[in-house]
Order: sequence, then C-alpha cells, then structure tokens
Amino acid sequence: MKLKDAIRTMLFKNKPAGFNQLFTKWGSRINPDCVLPEYPRPQLRRSNYFILNGYWNYSITREDKRPDSFEGKILVPFSPESILSGVGRQLAPGETLWYERELLISYIPQSMRCILHFGAVDQACKIYINNQAAGEHKGGYLPFSLDITKFIKYGSNLITVSVTDLSDSSFHSRGKQKLKRGGMFYTAQSGIWQTVWMEWVPQLYIRSLRITPVMSENLVRIEVFMNDDFDPIYAEYLFFRVDIYDKGRLLTSTVSRLPVINLPFAGYIPWSPEKPQLYDMVITAGEDRVESYFAMRTVEILKDEQGVPRIYLNGKPYFQKGLLDQGYWPDGLYTPPSDEAMVYDIMKAKELGFNMLRKHLKIEPLRWYYHCDRLGMLVWQDMVNGGEKYNMLLVGYLPTLIPKLASRIKDHHYRCFGRKNAEGRAVWLSECAETVELLYNHPSVIVWVLFNEGWGQFDAANAYEMVRRLDPTRLVDHASGWFDQGCGDFVSIHNYFHPLKIKAHNRYPTVLSEYGGYAYYVKEHSYSLQLYGYRLYLSRQDFIRAYRELEERINSLIDKGLAAAVYTQLSDVEDEVNGLLTYDREICKLDMPES
Repeated sequence: MKLKDAIRTMLFKNKPAGFNQLFTKWGSRINPDCVLPEYPRPQLRRSNYFILNGYWNYSITREDKRPDSFEGKILVPFSPESILSGVGRQLAPGETLWYERELLISYIPQSMRCILHFGAVDQACKIYINNQAAGEHKGGYLPFSLDITKFIKYGSNLITVSVTDLSDSSFHSRGKQKLKRGGMFYTAQSGIWQTVWMEWVPQLYIRSLRITPVMSENLVRIEVFMNDDFDPIYAEYLFFRVDIYDKGRLLTSTVSRLPVINLPFAGYIPWSPEKPQLYDMVITAGEDRVESYFAMRTVEILKDEQGVPRIYLNGKPYFQKGLLDQGYWPDGLYTPPSDEAMVYDIMKAKELGFNMLRKHLKIEPLRWYYHCDRLGMLVWQDMVNGGEKYNMLLVGYLPTLIPKLASRIKDHHYRCFGRKNAEGRAVWLSECAETVELLYNHPSVIVWVLFNEGWGQFDAANAYEMVRRLDPTRLVDHASGWFDQGCGDFVSIHNYFHPLKIKAHNRYPTVLSEYGGYAYYVKEHSYSLQLYGYRLYLSRQDFIRAYRELEERINSLIDKGLAAAVYTQLSDVEDEVNGLLTYDREICKLDMPES
C-alpha cells in the first residue's frame, strides 16, 4: 500500500466533529525514502553530510523508560499528531514519545568529529547513542547539535530519542498550539518536527558565523566562531580565508589571522524584494570549509520630506504590504511537506502583491528564510510566546473593544499576563536571544516582534533594550497589538472591528500589524464546519468586493502616515477560514473561477 493510501485510512482518536482531513499536493505525493532531502542550513553548508529523515521506530509510554518493543513506524520529521507521520496521535503531558533508528557507519574518517543535528524537537528531549546518554535539549523551536564521536563505532549504531511535551499546560514557548484546539488556536504537536542530519567536521571546525553588512563603510563584517572544546595548540596555526562570489565569479578575497574580518566591498547591488541580490561566500578556517551567502541592505526609521516617520529600506521610504503567516499545514502541521511547498507560499504572496510576511509565533526551518532571502520577501519575525494560561478577557476582548485601555496597563503585573513563573520568564529571554542569533544573517528578516497581544508579555521595555543590544541592525516591535510600554520602534496596532484610521505619530512610524481577517468558507477545501474569522462572507463575490474595499482603504492611509500593514492571513488554518489561500493551498480565494 502506498503511503498516501495508508495515511488516508488512519483515524484520529477523539476525532473532532466536522473534521475534514486535507492534504496538500506535496503531501499527497511524498516519498518516504526522500523526505526533505535538502541541506537544512543554507548559510553554513558543508558537503560531508547525511540526512536522517525517513522511517524511525516509535512508541509512546506512560513512564520515562525505553520500551521493550516499539508500536510501529513514524515518518520523521513529521510530528505524531500529523497525518504524514503515519501515527495520528496526540502526545499528552505525562507521556514519553520514543524514537529509534539504526545508523550504519561504513567509514570513520581519521581525526574527524561526527556531529548530530536536530532542526527542532518539541519540547524536551534526551538523545542516546548505542544506549549511552549523549545529550539533551529543552525548547521546541530552536536547533541543537551534539558531538557523538565518542559514542559511535564502525558498522551498526543505534540512535534513541525520548521526548516529553507539556504543550500549553506549562509556561514553555508554544505559539498557537493548544491541547484543546479551536478558533484561533490549533492542534498541538510534539516530537521531531524539523530535519535530523549528521555531518563530519575537523577537530577544529566553524560552529557559526555572524555576517553584518556595513553599507555606510562599503564593507561586510564576518565574525567566525569556532568550536570551544578544541586543543588551543591548533589556534597557533589557524588562518581564516574568505572568498566572495557573484554567480560563480570571484569578486574579492582575504586572509586573516583574526576571526573578525572587515572586508571592503564596494560596487554592490543592495538587496530588496524587487532585486534580491545575494553574494555567495566560502569561509575556510584551518581544515574546515563552509559555504554561505549574504546581502547588503539597511533598514531604519527616518522622517520623510513631510516630517512623517517612515520605514526606510536602503535609504528610501518603503511601504511594507504584508500577510500574517501562521506556518501550519493540514498534513504536516508545523512541518512543511516539501521545499516546493515553502516556495509556493512565498511566491503566491508575491504574486498577490505582498512584499512582507509576518511569521507568526513560530520559527520556521532555516530553508524557509533562505527562500525568502533569494526570492525577495521581507520577514517580520515573531518571538514564540509562552507563559501560563492567558486571561483572554484582559489580553483579548477588552483591548479589542476599548483599545485605549491597554496602553494604561503595565506588563510588570506578571500574574495578569500569565508570567508569574520566574523560570518561565528566564527561559523566554534566553530563547529570544537565541532566535536573534539564529536568524541574524538572513537579509530578509528586518523586524523582531517580541510580544503579541499581551500573550505571555512581561517587561517588554527591558526585552526591547536586550534585543537592540544584540542586533542594532534591525527594527523591533515590542508589543504588537496592544499593551504598548512606551518604547519600541513602532506604534503597532491591531484592528479587526473598528473603522480603519490612523493618527501619524511624530516620533514612531504607525503600522497596522494585524487587520482584516475576512472569512470565506470554500466547500471541500476547509478543515472544519466550526468556522472562525472576524467577518464572514457567504459568496466569493462579496468576499472579493470587501477585500478590495479594505485594500483601497489601506492605500488611502499611506499618505496619512501608515508605514506597514499586515493582513490576516496567508492561508486558512483549521477552524480559521480567513486566509487568502485555502488550508490545502489548492484555492486562492482572490482568483477563484466564478461558481
């Protein structure tokens, strides 16, 4: 039986009423022997790697003890809650999800290290190699790596991973996941949900890069960070070489003894959505060699000729027309079913006239940002929200009805925002900093969004200062929607129910960071009969008419000081039918044929 036929026969436990399992065209034709085979880290590429996606053994237990036998196969990197995983089962708090697979190693290079990489595992995991504890990680959205050299042997090896996930029953970062899904909250997922791979590296190897374009000085700054557990004697003989190319043609190169290299770089083409110029780069450090890329661009707040604060891209005012992008898929949940699927979403947004995506409360696989870089799509990156249970009256309903009320509430009242747990606040700050470092090199990312509508918000002014210190090259929306604490780089407004209007601020640009949410249900391409949106339209004609009127209203506000606008949203997600695309990406509601 083919995979797509097998998974169509699966039934979810506690199957919700009105549930309609949808598939994307990419998920329907997935090849289990070649799942997301592309190298997952485009800005730190090596050639000596092996993708470990595919079928693993799995089991779910009530205790943290390796099972004597496994229940079946799971298709990594799809979470067990997704239909593409072949499991279709919710991991509950108190349960442990076990993975296991054989790793055949036919050759162990002399004086090389074996590094095992996980793109993301939700939420806490432990890794064992040949039944020996090799490491652990907490946090469901960030990548991590382990040096497993001392644990492996020639021939057959065993990789075992145990995972627990408290989801929304604790303070951990969780985004839109909810164990009891519905409305604006979606199916919780768990386990391995991004690519797993291994690669061989020298004893002294490049751990990460930090690339900063400095257009004011016509140079690019490259900081090289090596692994921190090598023999210092190697450093005496270490040289750093950087070669920069444009479409295969060598432009410039340099050799340095220092890991911080200021490389003069004039005559460049600035990166923009209209011309997303990337420059390839090869960095050599001792015996290690990695490939990367970068772009030259600036983003800043300046006043235009009328004295109105605007967002400037490469020294010119640039209006950002954006879409809210949840990053959910009906068959893969958090995991895009293929590279082509990611490209489709980005290109469809561009075709519809958008130049920005606000990645909402989720961190994507790094290849998604790579495609935004090369295709020319600006990104506003949300930090992933956490915290205890939210008081929806305070953070949802009252600010919507009485927007001015939220500006008077201070976010050091931790209990009001689900943030009384000190450990949870510390974890969020740590993950926020890691997110900045993870995505720092991507030219498409131009705004960090720290908190959304008060969900798990706390001490936003301090968080803003922290992020500005970590990354002075980008802008920061410290409180998207409401609970503005008098800092940040924008006046950031969510408006779904009131007439669209703005009042230009004399210091900050005004942005509509969420608006619209017009709902239109497309039969056979929607997930649920329990519809969610902010204004429901029963016909395609009425939906398109209302959307165009809203678009005209946005255009009229640009001259009055509007600097950016984010329409909700790119695609339907479960109960939400307020996307421009259906959940399965089969239908664009703006260019549907007449019924």
